Amino acid sequence: MGRWAQSGLPLHRQRLRRFADRVEALGGDLIGVDRQELSRRASALRATLTAEGPSDDAASECFALVREVCSRQLGLRHYPVQLMGGYAMLRGSLAEMQTGEGKTLTAVLPAVTVALAGAPVHVITVNPYLAARDAEYLAPVYAFFGLRVGLIVPDQESAQRVEAYGADVTYCVNKDLVFDYLRDRITQKRVSAGARALLDGWLAGARQQQRPAALLRGLYFAIVDEADSVLVDEARTPLIISSNVEDPNGRVLYEQALALAASLANRRDYRLRPSERSIELTDAGRAAIAEFAAGLRGLWTIPRAREELVEQGLSALHLFQRDRHYIIADNKVQIVDEYTGRVMADRSWERGLHQMIEVKEELDISKRRDTISRITYQRFFRRYLCLAGMTGTAIEVAPEMRSVYAMDVVRIPPNRPAVRRHLGQRVFLDARGRWAAVVERAREMRASGRAVLIGTRSVAASELASQWLNDAALPHRVLNARQDQGEAEIIAQAGQAGRITVATNMAGRGTDILLSPEVRQAGGLHVILSEYHDAARIDRQLFGRAGRQGDPGSCEAIVSLDDELFLAHASQWLGWLRGRVSPAGVLPAAMGRVLRRSAQAAAERQNSRIRQLTVEIDKRMEQSLAFAGKGE
Repeated sequence: MGRWAQSGLPLHRQRLRRFADRVEALGGDLIGVDRQELSRRASALRATLTAEGPSDDAASECFALVREVCSRQLGLRHYPVQLMGGYAMLRGSLAEMQTGEGKTLTAVLPAVTVALAGAPVHVITVNPYLAARDAEYLAPVYAFFGLRVGLIVPDQESAQRVEAYGADVTYCVNKDLVFDYLRDRITQKRVSAGARALLDGWLAGARQQQRPAALLRGLYFAIVDEADSVLVDEARTPLIISSNVEDPNGRVLYEQALALAASLANRRDYRLRPSERSIELTDAGRAAIAEFAAGLRGLWTIPRAREELVEQGLSALHLFQRDRHYIIADNKVQIVDEYTGRVMADRSWERGLHQMIEVKEELDISKRRDTISRITYQRFFRRYLCLAGMTGTAIEVAPEMRSVYAMDVVRIPPNRPAVRRHLGQRVFLDARGRWAAVVERAREMRASGRAVLIGTRSVAASELASQWLNDAALPHRVLNARQDQGEAEIIAQAGQAGRITVATNMAGRGTDILLSPEVRQAGGLHVILSEYHDAARIDRQLFGRAGRQGDPGSCEAIVSLDDELFLAHASQWLGWLRGRVSPAGVLPAAMGRVLRRSAQAAAERQNSRIRQLTVEIDKRMEQSLAFAGKGE
């Protein structure tokens, strides 16, 4: 296993094809074999893999067996390109496979191979819906090989999680996995002395008389689905476990800070940088805070503490928007994951920001939380003996994958050329023009018997789109963090004739919308992107819901100049561009393309700097802990 895990040789397409050809040749001998003989061969192969590891010879035999079992159990037989993708992952690469090419079925090839060799396998997805779907769908295949499948879902008891991680193959969500790893660090007391005191208090309760056992068995082989989203987009912020602590300052302190923040003026007292999601106080702002604090006690007497408090108040007012970054549910502030569009239950912002937002929304404030343990995605995933991944959009971040995770991106050719038609983009002067055009296009596509998916970036935008559709008397369904009941049913119906579905990123990555025969005949699914994301990769993921696996389909972008991407990363050009829209309120196509490319390039540079800074801070913290004798 060690020699296999350490191999980092680049994979050329010719090598992938040779491996796939060998699997196909071996597979021909299995077609007429009865189930008992297949089972006997699987048992013999397990012994070989356990003894020798997944060499090319053993792996090709295993892939052929898995392919035959999938054909019998699921009615699906791997295409040669899926064999190539599976081999790339087995060798620790990131397989870039176009959307709709069957990544779920591809992942089972290396997962079975490594599990039969005796190493625990983690198949990591971006949301619980996909994890549960894939684990259930592939369970008959794993069962044939005598492999147990585990599933990690939110709100599981510790005993259930231990059992799930004890399985041969475990399906889980990236955040759940990393937090479970941090919990293991905590329960094993691999934390600093200050955090240890918090931990001892935490474990002293009636429910924690004994230190719980570790959840994970170790980090051996991981297959990360939608790897660019997990390893790049979500890697800008560390994951933190914290503990409730008593806050002696109470609500009054936050109310004072929020009131003061609201009285300060942008540019005079602080500089707001939306593109960096940061706020910097000016000298005038610091003076205003000092004047306000005169005569007050507690934190107000400490210059740095009071300034940080007001900065959090400014952030709550100007950087965190309701129904975009969070929703209010059950009289609580619930954070919305900007990449998946889903609520992150029981998660909170740190350093008083969460309480500041609760005061802003006039809710009861929760207890403050102090950090016990933290880790970045970059540091966590590098701890796997072998890390592999798959996604439809990775080539743009190939250098970062190589430098940070030592993982090469391997482009896998499609099984069938995509027939998706891209109708281009239209950039409108304002949101009103954009939504009117979206509604008109949805009406047109519905009348022609096609299905329509309208993608939005936030809960607020999805509900605004719904309002416009209601005003136009167009029936539709909405899928977002607030309206997530019946997600599977909404997705299942989204490919029916005349169906209009409005969705946040919940219907983006990994979502397979099956078309009815009538819709396929009429031209397939039409996808409308109503607002560009920071990365063109994410836009391509949404467009990739249409035209999957050779199906017909089309897509287009209908956006406006006042979208967040343009305001944050191209504001200097917007005044000039507004004077160049047509009488119909549309920017010339060439200008729109240049605007999108420049804004997304600026956003990507900014996000790349943030990720680099995250890694640097993480390294400095680890070095300081190691110097103090507290490192791992």
